[in-house]
Amino acid sequence: MPALVCPVCEAAHEPHERFCLACGVPLVHGAGEGPEPRHGRLADRARKVHPGYAEGPLVRVATARHQAEAEMVQNLLLEEGIPSLVRRTGGFDVPDFLAAGPRDIVVAASAEETARALLGDRREEAPLEPQRHPAWVRALAVTMSVFALAAFASSVLLPFT
Repeated sequence: MPALVCPVCEAAHEPHERFCLACGVPLVHGAGEGPEPRHGRLADRARKVHPGYAEGPLVRVATARHQAEAEMVQNLLLEEGIPSLVRRTGGFDVPDFLAAGPRDIVVAASAEETARALLGDRREEAPLEPQRHPAWVRALAVTMSVFALAAFASSVLLPFT
């Protein structure tokens, strides 16, 4: 098996390890060593995953409008070492347009807080207070409602007189 080394401190590591214990940097293959035969695109993505972010039940952290947007969010999370899963939002299915429709992005519970911070989720902020309109706007709305009601009532009662 090819030896894995840290690109920063050049320390050798076991083939099953992903990150340098001293630096925390993802490991690479040593000089002159080639990738393993099963090494491919999926294996490259798996090397980016931080093991601490893959524990616990799945939790929805974001919703995307379509497949392309969901994949972009998924790649943003992967760059930080957070594995994620994209699935169709429940109750929505468009078989003719498979890439259309909203998608949920879910992560393991151990990565929820980091993913929400990375995506800029403002759930923890206090909700906005309802906006009160000035008194003159409310008075104008009531007056217009009374005139509309009077006009309707007169149009209904006019034929009976």
